[in-house]
Amino acid sequence: MSFLEPVPIQCPYCGEEIGIMVDMSCARQDYIEDCQVCCKPMEISVSVENNEIVGLSARPDNG
Repeated sequence: MSFLEPVPIQCPYCGEEIGIMVDMSCARQDYIEDCQVCCKPMEISVSVENNEIVGLSARPDNG
């Protein structure tokens, strides 16, 4: 059983849809990932409950 799930998100900068890998074994994740298209850093927040994503956001990194 794989704990990593591919999930599509939209870049908050360029608007392109990209794929990220979400670790379904972690209930809460907050991290920075660069857009695969425009290379700008996004702040990714993911919430997982019962092996389902219940919250997902990608915001511009202002840090």
